[in-house]
Amino acid sequence: MIVCFDIGGTAIKGALATSPEDIRPFPRQPTPIHDFDAFVATLASVITEAEALAGERPACIAISIAGVIDPDTANAVVANIPCIHGRPLQAELEAALGLPVIVANDADCFVLAEAGIGAARGHRVVFGVILGTGVGGGLVIDGKLINESGFAGEWGHGPIQPTQAGTPPMHVPRFHCGCGQVGCIDAICSARGLEKLHKHIHAEQLTSEEIIADWLKGDAKAERTIDVYVDILTDALSMVVNVTGTTILPVGGGLSNVPELLTRIDKALRSRILRKFAHPIVVPAACRVEPGLVGAAILGLDFAKDHKED
Repeated sequence: MIVCFDIGGTAIKGALATSPEDIRPFPRQPTPIHDFDAFVATLASVITEAEALAGERPACIAISIAGVIDPDTANAVVANIPCIHGRPLQAELEAALGLPVIVANDADCFVLAEAGIGAARGHRVVFGVILGTGVGGGLVIDGKLINESGFAGEWGHGPIQPTQAGTPPMHVPRFHCGCGQVGCIDAICSARGLEKLHKHIHAEQLTSEEIIADWLKGDAKAERTIDVYVDILTDALSMVVNVTGTTILPVGGGLSNVPELLTRIDKALRSRILRKFAHPIVVPAACRVEPGLVGAAILGLDFAKDHKED
C-alpha cells in the first residue's frame, strides 16, 4: 500500500493506492501555500487516515506537482506554492514524515497514467502531450518514466517557433515565454498563445474558448488562426515523434476537450512524420479524472515493488 498526492496551488488531493486500478481518494484539502509546517501537517493527516483504513504503514509517499525537482540542487521549482519553492522537498518531507518520498512533475504523472491504464495502454513508447494553460509533455518507455534530467518531455520550450506559418504562409512574431526565452511553442500554442496569435492576425481580442467556438461554426477568421496554430504546433511535434519513436500521443489539458481540433492536429502531424500511420496517433486522454493521482500511484507502487524486502 502507498499514499499518493496530486498537489496544486489550490488543493491537495490524496489517496490510498494498492494498484493503479485501486486508488481510493480522500476528500481534497486546501493547499497551505505559505506555511510549510501546515503543508506537511496536511500530508500527514492524509497518511494517518490511510493507515487507519488499510491497517498498515504505507511503503512510500508519491507526489505529483505542477513543477520540477532541479536535478542539480534537488530543490523544488514550484512557483505557485511558495512554501515549497526552492526547498529540498524530497529530503525535507522524508525527514518530516518518516517515509520514502517520490516527487514527479504533473505532466509526467499524466503520461504514466495514460501508459498504465489509459489511452496508450499496450504501447511501448508513449509521449503524452499537454495543451492547455501551458504546453508540456512526458515520455514513458516500457512502462518507465524517462526523466533523469527532471526536464525531459518539455517540448514546449526552446526557441524553435517558425516566423512563417499557415497556408498561404504569413509572418508570425516570436512571443516571449515565461521560461525567459523567445519563440517557444509554449508561448504560441498554449491557450493564451492561441489568443495572442489570433490578436496578431486579426487585431481582435478573443478568449481561446471564443476562438474555438467561432472556428467550429465555420468563421473564416478563426479558421485562419487555427490553420496557423496547427501548422506551428505540428512542425514541432513531428520532431518529437521522429526522435522518440512514439506510436501514440494521448493529449490532456483544456484544448484536448475539442475533438475536432485533435483530429486536425493528428491529420497534419501524420503527414509530417517519417513513419506513416493509417490510424490516428493523436488521441484524447482516457484518464480524465485525477491523472495526477494515477500517475503518482504508479510511481509509488513501482518504487514499493522494487524495494520490497524478501
